[in-house]
Amino acid sequence: MGLGADRYTSRAGTLLFVGCVALSFAAMSLPDRVRDPLAGLLRQTVLAPLLALQEQSQLLAASLSRYETVVAERDSAALSATFLPELRSENARLRALLGLGQRLGGGYAAAEVLHQSTPTSALGLVVSAGRRQGVRPLNGVVSPEGLVGIVSAVDDRTSVVVTWAYPEFRASAMAADGSVYGIVAPHGTEGPRTWLLELRGVPYRQLVPNGTLILTSGLGGVFPRGIPLGTVVGVAGEAAGWERTYLLRPAVHPAGVSHVMILTAPRSGGGGGGGGGGDVRSAFESAGERP
Repeated sequence: MGLGADRYTSRAGTLLFVGCVALSFAAMSLPDRVRDPLAGLLRQTVLAPLLALQEQSQLLAASLSRYETVVAERDSAALSATFLPELRSENARLRALLGLGQRLGGGYAAAEVLHQSTPTSALGLVVSAGRRQGVRPLNGVVSPEGLVGIVSAVDDRTSVVVTWAYPEFRASAMAADGSVYGIVAPHGTEGPRTWLLELRGVPYRQLVPNGTLILTSGLGGVFPRGIPLGTVVGVAGEAAGWERTYLLRPAVHPAGVSHVMILTAPRSGGGGGGGGGGDVRSAFESAGERP
């Protein structure tokens, strides 16, 4: 019974198609004065719903295209906004480094950090300046905030920098006002203590208040005088009542450094109180005054 219904439906569709074709030929054979009004009447009656549906379909397709464009623009804006703070931070660091270079005046090589410190390799950096740029072992490495470390090995175009977190790192240091001298070393070699420094060898009778800025003293001839090392945050320990060791918050975190200055030549002049190529305190004080 279903088969007969299908046959009937197919036959009716065929007859309808043939009828439509016949009417089309008949309409095409009509004169223009009769055919045009008839076509207009058909458009306004029988074809009106179909034309309206076609128009709505076109509007829907255009709306969908505009929606996809707006979504793409929004996603692009959101992606740009995600990277904007990092770009601003990077721009600020580069400006600060450029300003430090201008204040130093010379005797340095700018370098990019090619391999930053990670949790599994937190004590060394590879930078993009080497023997061709005048870099030598034991050159000091700084950022606008202070001391990063010291060059340990030099290739033709790159160098390996040992940061202040290395267990054997030592730097002769002093308080910013010159009232206290001592030796700065890492506070620990593993765990969270790796990222702290300590000022050793301070006489027991000399108190160093929290917040005191500690600088390189220039003694020993490795680092120039006046590079920030860190800020006193407390007492780390006492030795038999004759000296204190103070805990420092470092001026520079190696993992946050992307560009550095390598001090390649001794600086003449000023500041007194030891070797190490002069006094660079004014360059870093100017950097610290930036808003």
